[in-house]
Amino acid sequence: MEGFRIIFPQPMRVEIEKFQVGKPREKEVLVETEATLISTGTELTALTGDFPKPSAWSDYIKYPFAPGYSNIGRIVEVGCEVKDFNVGDIVATTSPHATHAIVMANQAVKVPENVNVESACFHTLAAGVMNSVRLAKVSLGDAVVVVGLGLLGQLTVIFSRMAGAYPVIAVDIAEERLRISEASGATHIMRADDWSNIAENVRKITKGRMADKVFEVTGNPNVIPQAIALTKSLGRFVVLSSPRGRTNMDFHDEVNRPSRIIIGTHFTSQPEHETPYNPWTRKRNTELFFDLLSTGRLTIEHLITHRFSWRDAEKAYGMLLEDRARAMGVILKFKE
Repeated sequence: MEGFRIIFPQPMRVEIEKFQVGKPREKEVLVETEATLISTGTELTALTGDFPKPSAWSDYIKYPFAPGYSNIGRIVEVGCEVKDFNVGDIVATTSPHATHAIVMANQAVKVPENVNVESACFHTLAAGVMNSVRLAKVSLGDAVVVVGLGLLGQLTVIFSRMAGAYPVIAVDIAEERLRISEASGATHIMRADDWSNIAENVRKITKGRMADKVFEVTGNPNVIPQAIALTKSLGRFVVLSSPRGRTNMDFHDEVNRPSRIIIGTHFTSQPEHETPYNPWTRKRNTELFFDLLSTGRLTIEHLITHRFSWRDAEKAYGMLLEDRARAMGVILKFKE
């Protein structure tokens, strides 16, 4: 069977490539894609080639590069040893943007019937942010600042509020992203054009305490020194954005003296297997995300701003390259 996938053969080029779809092995399932979500930060980094070399980025991005890791599809064939899935099940996987994918059955997560496919596409990012909020130890009444309001930032606002944070202060340079963050649950919004003014406003809102937790979600290493200064003494500063490049910072003044705790969080830090110490695997986080959507305790439709057919992928990425600030969630539709 013939399938199609989106690839970046080299920086600044988007192509659709044919490939042969194989048969699933004993413990695998064959999935026919319904929709995927573009992860703007990661995928534009890969498309532009704008990352330091050598680095973890250059280890990860090799051309031709197959982008995407937020896939929702329908199972069309199961391996002979697969017991937990049936043909017709809608499942979430971390497969790239392609019409078909073969995955290990234990890496797929069922999507409840009443969950919208487009909302379900956010599963990879949502699980990663849940992991970050837990590692930050956000708790009832914590003052949280989220710097950078792309998809990860918006989800950080949402899950921080769900964890009991108050206030939740959202910071960005784009007015539209600030507006969307209010729908995500931000209690205060600030435009990032004057950091001294932002610091003073955070001080006022927190009654002089500064923020218990600050999440850096811009991807810009130059923002880190300004953002960490919003954190209180003994507060937690969380780097969630996968910054591209080095940061120049006085560790004595910004970390050592105020005794701030810096935490790096990444999708890959979710454990593969449950343990008493940390039961929150990617699968369990994803199941929780779907439960919240299914029961109506979480809605994220406001984060979807654009939809494209997968055949128009070049147009979708072109729009993001032209002005990524005007887009939030970009869905690629594989079923019309």
